[in-house]
Amino acid sequence: MPEVELVIRAQRVLIAGEERPASVAVAGGAIVGIGHADAPWDTASETTLGDDEVLIPGIVDTHVHVNEPGRTHWEGFSTATRAAAAGGVTTFIDMPLNAKPPTTTPEALALKRETAAKWLRVNVGFWGGATPASLGHLRELHDLGVFGFKAFLAPSGVEEFPHLNKKMLKRALTEIAEFDGLLIVHAEDPWAIHDKATPGTDYAAFEASRPHVAETTAIEHVIDGMRKAGTRVHILHLSSAEALPMIRAAKAEGLPLTVETCPHYLTFDAALIPDGATQYKCCPPIRSEANREALWEALADGTIDFVASDHSPSTVALKFAGDGDFGEAWGGIAGLEVSLPAVWTGAKERRHSLADVVRWMSSATAAWAGLASKGAIRVGADADLVAFAPQEERVIDAADLTHRNRVSAFDGHVLMGRARATWVGGVLVHGEGAEPISESGSPVGKLLTHR
Repeated sequence: MPEVELVIRAQRVLIAGEERPASVAVAGGAIVGIGHADAPWDTASETTLGDDEVLIPGIVDTHVHVNEPGRTHWEGFSTATRAAAAGGVTTFIDMPLNAKPPTTTPEALALKRETAAKWLRVNVGFWGGATPASLGHLRELHDLGVFGFKAFLAPSGVEEFPHLNKKMLKRALTEIAEFDGLLIVHAEDPWAIHDKATPGTDYAAFEASRPHVAETTAIEHVIDGMRKAGTRVHILHLSSAEALPMIRAAKAEGLPLTVETCPHYLTFDAALIPDGATQYKCCPPIRSEANREALWEALADGTIDFVASDHSPSTVALKFAGDGDFGEAWGGIAGLEVSLPAVWTGAKERRHSLADVVRWMSSATAAWAGLASKGAIRVGADADLVAFAPQEERVIDAADLTHRNRVSAFDGHVLMGRARATWVGGVLVHGEGAEPISESGSPVGKLLTHR
């Protein structure tokens, strides 16, 4: 065994889905040993967690919009990785759009990596983009290590990342299947969306402008296309529970389909969103309480595979553009730092365990992304760890969050749980005694590729 650099002791350590007293030994960025809580280790550094804390594997968030370069004033790697660490997220995969240029070429990917490398508090990987211009060239990005390709079936909201029509979707599915890649899809049908004709400050009108049928029709197209092409496909940020029967049927058929939902869809009820409260605007929209409960049931039975944040921030001016007009405000929710407590709060209310939450947000996401050394506390895994206090209750104040523009739909909501300390590769990146990361400093996290 290599020389142990750090030992973390706790009365509650989540190992193989169960909590038990243990000590975790770390060397070279990995877990090299697990013993009983008071096991003797020859080490220069020890940390003992409080009785109200649980040691869990770091969250792996596969859906984060960082926006740098080009829109760093919306969000950048400095602030996004700080927010991630504060929320117990030790790995995230960055979406290809909202940056300028978008990650649709090898040159843009190289620029993304160069930019991110200066601020790696956590591990970061990248998605590529499937746009009309990048079709026919996707293999190049795949070979450079992107985790897959994002496509929109409706306008994305930024002109640099146009959506695919039905013929283009078919081309993308066929092309990606040739190298056994992965297509991840924002599935809304543009012909079913009529947001330009509505909604003003009325949230109910905004929700109605992006109806359930927009999602169900798009998902139906995707399932039909993947069935013919044999492509692995993932449905992003599922909002509509009306799509669940066709998703269940596709999985029963054996199609390689996976699905995620997001903390905001599992937390909020459309009926309680005030008119003009554009901090809640996202696409597809937050829906009813009954819809929310159906999503929870689908997550519990495995129809929905996991939860990702879809952290999609903008400037304050964009988020509140139009003085509460849902037709003008930017659609996206900044939830990277609070995604773990938000899901844990809802899960606890529905009698799910912390182990369930860690499975949905860490082990399942890591396995899906092919990150075999993450998502678990076991010998040989990366020492990406979080001291989580599940009983700590707090009222979220957006002004105290650490992403760049302090706007969040979770502002003012009571959530349970807090990441009190976060380690990436055994290095403390959040919590008392954590070293600051600067552009000229040594990054802690790693740039990740799909292989």
